[in-house]
Amino acid sequence: MRDKKVLAVMVSLLAAGAILAQGESKMKSAPKGGAKAPVIVPAADLKWVALSPDTPGVMSADVWGDHTKGAFRGFTKFPAGFTTPLHTHTNDMWIVVISGTFIHTPEGKPESRLGPGSYLFQAGGSYRHTTACDKASECLFFISSPGAFDIKPVEPAKK
Repeated sequence: MRDKKVLAVMVSLLAAGAILAQGESKMKSAPKGGAKAPVIVPAADLKWVALSPDTPGVMSADVWGDHTKGAFRGFTKFPAGFTTPLHTHTNDMWIVVISGTFIHTPEGKPESRLGPGSYLFQAGGSYRHTTACDKASECLFFISSPGAFDIKPVEPAKK
């Protein structure tokens, strides 16, 4: 069991590196002043705030940028059992699941249940989907985006 947890953490770190590499061309790569020093943020020092008024109970901890104003990287928590209505986002998002089971469902397609170490790219624009967290435990994931976070609810397609 311990080996599976270690493997999940290693995969999560590798996937987070892939997220950063993919999103880098659209994002500023260094802090102001061009500093190349490492940025170290222990988990105990994360500053958790509400992600958005449109997502009650969802918390965000930015480690780079500001999710309310522009490009950002950070952690997001969904409470156990949380679900969103069908929606889109303005900006692309690269996501790595750290814990819990993140449920992603594109409109009209089957859900994907993504556990620790899983990776998801969500295109901004017209990509209609729902997201949720399994009711067994909260979900923690890392997000990188070249623009501010938003959630734009949409009506389901007429059948």
